Amino acid sequence: MSGTYSQKNNKLLERLRSAHLEAGLTQVEASKKLKKPQSYLSKIERGERKIEAIELGDFAKLYNKEIGYFIK
Repeated sequence: MSGTYSQKNNKLLERLRSAHLEAGLTQVEASKKLKKPQSYLSKIERGERKIEAIELGDFAKLYNKEIGYFIK
């Protein structure tokens, strides 16, 4: 994995973690609203599971953020 990709991916993961906290949601609460198991969200936030563009849109909507917030 290139350094640039890795840095951008790490920033995305940081913003996903921050967004669920800023929304006042635990991983359990957020995963329930997404209709996914808590492990799904945990694996995404730890970088063990890739996130697809459509899923990112779901996160943005849930956390009341623009998609650009995650990919700056």
